[in-house]
Amino acid sequence: MAKMEIVVGGMSCEMCQSAVQEVLSDVEGVTEAAVDLEGGRATVVFDEGVTNLDALRAAVEDAGFDVE
Repeated sequence: MAKMEIVVGGMSCEMCQSAVQEVLSDVEGVTEAAVDLEGGRATVVFDEGVTNLDALRAAVEDAGFDVE
């Protein structure tokens, strides 16, 4: 398992926080996703054999947010 912190731009409210957490949690191979609205960061624990940063980035960007 790998643990990665991702900087997420464009979150302005708790709904945004929930949306980012949900899309990250839905990525196959992700076992844990926690989003810090104030810090603009998401911490993700995932199986490197199943997913990678590109897939996580795509999920966040598809939801309308930026990965910095």
